[in-house]
Amino acid sequence: MTPRHDPSIKAFASDNYAGVHPEILQAIATANGGHQTAYGDDVYTEALREVFQRHFGAGARVWPVFNGTAANVVSLRAMTAPWEAVICAETAHIHTDEGGAPEVIGGIKLLTVPTPDGKLTPELIDRQAWGFGDVHRAQPKVVSISNTTELGTLYTPEEIAAICAHAHGLGLLVHLDGSRLTNAAAALDVPLRALTTDAGVDVLSFGGTKIGLLYGEAVVVLNPEAAHGIDYIRKTYMQLSSKMRFVSAQFEALLSGDLWLRNARQANAMGRRLAEAVGGIPGVELSRAVEANAVFAILPKDVSERLRKRFRFYTWNEATGEVRWMCAFDTTEEDVDAFAAALAEEMAF
Repeated sequence: MTPRHDPSIKAFASDNYAGVHPEILQAIATANGGHQTAYGDDVYTEALREVFQRHFGAGARVWPVFNGTAANVVSLRAMTAPWEAVICAETAHIHTDEGGAPEVIGGIKLLTVPTPDGKLTPELIDRQAWGFGDVHRAQPKVVSISNTTELGTLYTPEEIAAICAHAHGLGLLVHLDGSRLTNAAAALDVPLRALTTDAGVDVLSFGGTKIGLLYGEAVVVLNPEAAHGIDYIRKTYMQLSSKMRFVSAQFEALLSGDLWLRNARQANAMGRRLAEAVGGIPGVELSRAVEANAVFAILPKDVSERLRKRFRFYTWNEATGEVRWMCAFDTTEEDVDAFAAALAEEMAF
């Protein structure tokens, strides 16, 4: 097949823009050939259970799915009854970027809370954790947090533990959207379980695509009493892969060694480098702290429009001119330096 793009051109719009890590492609090739039982009854999916347990504890159970939206919706549907609701930050991905899937597909009411940095606290949770027993109000049941958040900020293990203790004290469960959990763990230099199992999280959506997989995310149940019927929900929501061995083999390659950590550290390091490179350009205002692989800045609209013709990225807030730049596992120092040089040219135009 003739290539239809220039692989030397990188973007800063999303870590989803990156290709597949070579070790992941090799894992897919290794799993290929011959026949394996379909729908998850294969040797690769069986092995995956032990791989996840090494990171999240002996009680962890994993259900691979196709994408992150499904991981979140399947998780939250399994954690709630039809009359129950989910408390989340106003900027949470499940509220702003799932196309209404939790509501439309899952039938789940979201109770949002404004936050200054994308992070919930016990006090902020209390703004929506009320009305228990009131037949006129959707009953709060789950607190959902993201690590990293949509604003690129991090929850520490202590912050997550405080949220879980508070939520559990109210009779609520805790879900963690971990589409970039690897980046959070790498930035904080802690094991994956420190931000999940050890902190008291009940159910996790674990991301793979942003950290080097071809496709695939996973629902990880850490508290078996917190989620019910995932086998059936996954099938009903069209997320049961017939050739699941190829999803599972990717996760095994990612997590059986240190590939997840190497990839996350690279993305985070390039985020820091990018912030340092653009922060000194006159007229460029870094608008948020850089804690992982996301960089936010405010630019003149005309500069953003011209620069976007050279490098893809998204405007985060049209009113303020805030943009977001994401670094991926395959972002290099040369990529960052080229982008910063192009930005400096456009700012001086």
